Amino acid sequence: MRAMQIEPMPIPGHIDPVPVPREVTPRADGRVDLIGLSRPQIAAVFLDAGLDAKAAKLRAKQVFHWLYHRGVTEFEAMTDIAKTMRPWLAERFVIGRPEVVEAQVSGDGTRKWLLRTADNHDYEMVFIPDATRGTLCVSSQVGCTLNCRFCHTGTMRLVRNLTPGEIVGQVMLARDVLGEWPRGSMAGLDFDEPDEDEAAADYTPDGRLLTNIVMMGMGEPLYNFEHVRDALKVVMDGDGLALSKRRITLSTSGVVPMMARAGEEIGVNLAVSLHAVTKDVRDEIVPINRKFGIEELLQACADYPGASNARRITFEYVMLKDKNDRDSDAHELVRLLRQYDLPAKVNLIPFNPWPGAPYECSTPERIKRFAKIVFDAGISAPVRTPRGRDIDAACGQLKTAAERKSRAEVERLLEEKQAALG
Repeated sequence: MRAMQIEPMPIPGHIDPVPVPREVTPRADGRVDLIGLSRPQIAAVFLDAGLDAKAAKLRAKQVFHWLYHRGVTEFEAMTDIAKTMRPWLAERFVIGRPEVVEAQVSGDGTRKWLLRTADNHDYEMVFIPDATRGTLCVSSQVGCTLNCRFCHTGTMRLVRNLTPGEIVGQVMLARDVLGEWPRGSMAGLDFDEPDEDEAAADYTPDGRLLTNIVMMGMGEPLYNFEHVRDALKVVMDGDGLALSKRRITLSTSGVVPMMARAGEEIGVNLAVSLHAVTKDVRDEIVPINRKFGIEELLQACADYPGASNARRITFEYVMLKDKNDRDSDAHELVRLLRQYDLPAKVNLIPFNPWPGAPYECSTPERIKRFAKIVFDAGISAPVRTPRGRDIDAACGQLKTAAERKSRAEVERLLEEKQAALG
């Protein structure tokens, strides 16, 4: 399995800035974490562990179902696998979840988790509940290399890419916390040697709170393309987590060389962090624009596989006072979208402040005027309601609590909480 090394990585080359995946240090106990692996990958590690090809394929099918459809965390719970087989699995493999350092709930219901990797690096994920949907904002990297000036995450250094298991693990953990796994009886399936075509018992999945995923957490997903692709394929597998690609959105700040591959190999919805319509302003607030300019970015959007009026590209536009919020900016945005004939929706995002931020949010009146110009041109331009501001979970605010508190302080607070719980 390919994964990322743990030391900070520079972005190599001047054409394709995608970090190269490298081998990761194995677990100290020698076991392999199955979370993040596809069915063929699970079969391959079972084959390496000594099962013959037929048995490896059968067990992979069963285990995949239990991992991603039922959400179990112990092999002993896999009741259609022979009792003698379960200890064999437990000795060689593990069913992982991210370590939760801190969990916060906003007054508006938004939830944020500070998570820790096995090699002691911290990252965050956010769940945003709405009346008709629940959206999980998933991170793809520890830190970020883009340095977008309005974004708190952009003030962090890039530590490393998250592995497919660490990306899928965020979805698994959210489903754990939200009680999202199917409930029902699996009684009578405690077989010693089940046949390959034996079906699992019938049960009824409950209604879902987690309905959508956005790759908009910490990091630039297209700088971690292979791991994000592999993770999302597991998330979209119909026999597992089974989230439709129409309910998944990948956001990029404009890594143009990887956009076509994202459309072809992943096929999810595309969101683009545009945030400005002139070279000077976008160079300032989204520095990747100095490498891949607005025209090149918009042409890549026009070429994005699967984009249509039914699957519009979302352009994210943070509203910064006296920087990108003039009437002329709104008219230029309309002109650009028309020039490239883009099936577009524009998300206007009131700037979410953070300590030391160099910008202010546009006034409500200015945002309303900007939205009207875009809307009157026939382009959807909703204003996003800020969510989770009180816990620094809003757009552009993610920066791990470990950056704001010393590691010792975080550990001390955890010990105090555990002691208070008895």
